Amino acid sequence: MSIALENDAKRKWDGAANSFDLLSFGDDRRFADYKRRLFSKMYGKSLMVATGTGNDFKYFPPGQDIVALDISPKMLEKAAPRAEGYPGSLVLKEMDVCKLDFADDTFDTVVTVCTFCSVPKPVVGLSELRRVLKPGGQILMFEHMRSAVAQFGVLLDMMTPLTRKFGPDLNRDTVGNVLKAGFRLRRVENVYLDIVRIVEAVKD
Repeated sequence: MSIALENDAKRKWDGAANSFDLLSFGDDRRFADYKRRLFSKMYGKSLMVATGTGNDFKYFPPGQDIVALDISPKMLEKAAPRAEGYPGSLVLKEMDVCKLDFADDTFDTVVTVCTFCSVPKPVVGLSELRRVLKPGGQILMFEHMRSAVAQFGVLLDMMTPLTRKFGPDLNRDTVGNVLKAGFRLRRVENVYLDIVRIVEAVKD
């Protein structure tokens, strides 16, 4: 990602940090069981991308070895108390997913929550995640994306120019981007229509 894009993303998410948890309340009620079940598959050394305020740490199984990163220092400030309360090893780092400061083949598991609707260059970011995964490593994704249902897809296309100014793009083809980055799909599950989906993929 260019320096300009990186700075724009940092400013946008720094600005959202104070109100971010207000958006999580409804998601917690609807999606907690899905996230908990998905993250129960974590193993080995894990990387969480776009940690935000750390609201999803409570869904991680205990005793894991996790590095959690975000591009926004303000988000990481909010996440710090939750990281300290996690019953395992959870280290926070400020980092851009498109320029990961990790060696090849470092992690066994990557987890994301509503992340690749917001990364400006999603295939670049996903390719970086594939690079730092060990062969056979897995990516566990809880993401929202463009619907394949015509009327819903068009509506999300129309809304995206507005939503991307303060938050995510609503019309990303995240499953397609996972494939473009070189992953092999293991499982895709619709959670809410085909807009919120679980994606599990593997680095061969």
